[in-house]
Amino acid sequence: MTSSKLNTAIRMLSGCAESVQTKPSATRRRLLGATLFTLAGCSSLPAEKPKPAQLALHKPKIGLALGGGAARGFAHIGVIKMLESQGIVADYVVGTSAGAVVGSLYAAGHDAFAMQKIAQQLDEKLFADWTLGGRGFLKGEALQDFINQHLNKRPIEKLNKPFAAVATDLNSGERVVFRSGDSGLAVRASAAVPGVFQPTQFRGKTYVDGGLSSPIPVQAARDMGADFVIAVDISARPEGQPIDSLTAVIWQTTTIMGGAIGANELRGADIVIRPKLPYVKSWDFTARHDAMLEGERAALAALPQIHQKLGR
Repeated sequence: MTSSKLNTAIRMLSGCAESVQTKPSATRRRLLGATLFTLAGCSSLPAEKPKPAQLALHKPKIGLALGGGAARGFAHIGVIKMLESQGIVADYVVGTSAGAVVGSLYAAGHDAFAMQKIAQQLDEKLFADWTLGGRGFLKGEALQDFINQHLNKRPIEKLNKPFAAVATDLNSGERVVFRSGDSGLAVRASAAVPGVFQPTQFRGKTYVDGGLSSPIPVQAARDMGADFVIAVDISARPEGQPIDSLTAVIWQTTTIMGGAIGANELRGADIVIRPKLPYVKSWDFTARHDAMLEGERAALAALPQIHQKLGR
């Protein structure tokens, strides 16, 4: 019974009470009966139904954070292949170094099988644009051209999926996330290992490998809008790495630093996939097939946990 109807009934009762005191008994009985009938009718009126609650069905936005690791990055292709086979498709893709290479191809619309074919073209000769002197042995221009060729020269903001490449500002040491502009140049900056590649000049600043500030870019995926982050850690472990040359010492130093930073980053991931790659060295491009298989195996082992957390 609504408040307006209740007020009406009260007014009727008040009027009835006054009339009862002034009219004969027969009339009084009729008025009382009419009043009771009115109240009975009012009590049986249907109450206003509350509006049904709107149930918002929310599909989590999945972010794929692909870590750095040079030739070990082929494992990323195996991980993507397994996830795709289960209908787990990333809404956002972020990559550091080797992860930026694979991530840019994936964001451009290449599925895992297409990337396997592209991987056949990837070897150390592709990156061997040597330079004498300067701040690195390799220019990095060959990698930039390779990426832009397979992305049809599309800038980052024109790719099929939202993509970001993570690099490090050499002057400030800060993490920089590229989400627009020249795709090849952003990937080149992300993969510019200090002492091996020359630092990359981009937008008036100097950048080096993203692994120095964000080895597995989990936070960058969150910042893009991901609700559920799958991180792929392909980083090498310090034990067993060769330290018999200047390049090896630089790489070992980067590995040690990246391990500490990466462990902190991975705490923010919902799922961490770690392919077992102890025998795949950082510049061993001949082990690409083994790395891809290990990526598939690691993703397969993580599927139950992924399905559980996604509520499927």
